[in-house]
Parts: sequence; structure tokens; C-alpha cells
Amino acid sequence: MSYEGREEQYPLFPELSEAGKLEAEKLVESFKKKLASAAEGVLNDFYAEILPYIESDAWTNYRNSMVEGFVGYSGRAKEMAQHDYVKLRRKMLDEHKEELQNDIIADLVAENESLKKQLQRAYAR
Repeated sequence: MSYEGREEQYPLFPELSEAGKLEAEKLVESFKKKLASAAEGVLNDFYAEILPYIESDAWTNYRNSMVEGFVGYSGRAKEMAQHDYVKLRRKMLDEHKEELQNDIIADLVAENESLKKQLQRAYAR
């Protein structure tokens, strides 16, 4: 297969007649409108259906990292920002000691009630 003479036969940028230019411009404008409409649809889908999950996933990761620092006192979060968790725990204890104690007591009472019910169900069998 010879490529000689193909440039003249199939020029990369052919000269168009006035009618051809107008038709090409109409096609390009039509394509632009279709492309803009498609892009708008994709962006709407992205913002409405995908972005909330990205944001909530990032928030969940952040929340889990914070909880890791308070619970169990281990994990990557505490190792990476130990000084922050020391300050946070101290601040919480200093400013909310009574509330924390009351909540812990209420948690223990609820756990005790739950365990009593489990024992009653086990003995009732």
C-alpha cells in the first residue's frame, strides 16, 4: 500500500466551499451544545450522587480516627497525633468531669440491667 499522493487525495485540512464551511460550523455548534449538555448531566450526577458519599466517607474516616484516639488508646491515630489526644482528653476531663462520670454510671446501670435480663432469660429456659 503506497501513501504517495494521499495528502493531495485526502488532505488533512481540506479547503471547504462557503456552504461546506457553514455546514461544518453548524455541526461544530451542534456538537458543542450536545457536549455541554452531557457535561452538565455528568456534573449534576457527580454532585448529586457521588459527592455526598465522598464527603461522608471522608467524615467517617475522620470520625473513626478521632474515636480511635479516645477508645482503646492504641492505633495509628493516637500514634500520629498523641499530643493532640492528650490535650483533648485533659480538656474533656477538666471541663466535663461530672457529666462524664454521670454518663459512665448511667452506662454501667444500663449494662447491669441488660445482663440481669440475659441471666433471667437463660434461667427461664
